[in-house]
Amino acid sequence: MIHDGSDLSTGPHGQPADGRTRPYHQPFPNRKLNARLARNGQTQDMFMKHLGKVVLITSVLAISACTNANRFGAGGPGGAGDPNGGFGSGQPLGSEMIGQGSLDPASPAYFKETIGDRVLFANDTSTLNDDGRATLAGQALWLSNNPAYTAIIEGHADEKGTREYNLALGARRASSARDYLVSQGVSSGRLRTVTYGKERPIEVCSTEECYTKNRRAVTVIAAGATS
Repeated sequence: MIHDGSDLSTGPHGQPADGRTRPYHQPFPNRKLNARLARNGQTQDMFMKHLGKVVLITSVLAISACTNANRFGAGGPGGAGDPNGGFGSGQPLGSEMIGQGSLDPASPAYFKETIGDRVLFANDTSTLNDDGRATLAGQALWLSNNPAYTAIIEGHADEKGTREYNLALGARRASSARDYLVSQGVSSGRLRTVTYGKERPIEVCSTEECYTKNRRAVTVIAAGATS
């Protein structure tokens, strides 16, 4: 519809005099502002993408550092030459000292576990074999180097035979071990023998494997002089 000039006359409040509402005219769009807003949105999207990549890379590096065994440098957490200098060294503090104390060469535990405290015999005999003589030679050397200790040599037998017979057999086996120690330079005054026969078996079963373990002479280290 084409309006003439009379249609645009206004009343006291700026409305057309005839009471009709003036048509609304939208303003021209601000192209520069819209372009700037579009660019800002793209920049924000790019920033968030880069931020996500940075967070991901940082997380990967942190995990790699935690799983790297050499992250503290050579020698562990405490550095080279200082295995207990840091936390989480992998072993309890003082564990090395405990291990060394249990293997003190002058201790009865060392004698038993390293030198060997027993020799074995063949069935119904008290004769030493080559292995037995080698073990007793090591015992004699240890006793010579540790004169504060004495020894009780126990004689044992397997379950075959009577109690009286095995007591006598155990006594002969203990005497064989003592005599060899004396021949290697150990004073007889530091040695005492006792027999248990078949009363104290290591294994209780009727097989040759058990019998072999029970036919033995055991050197038990004690402190002080024998009576």
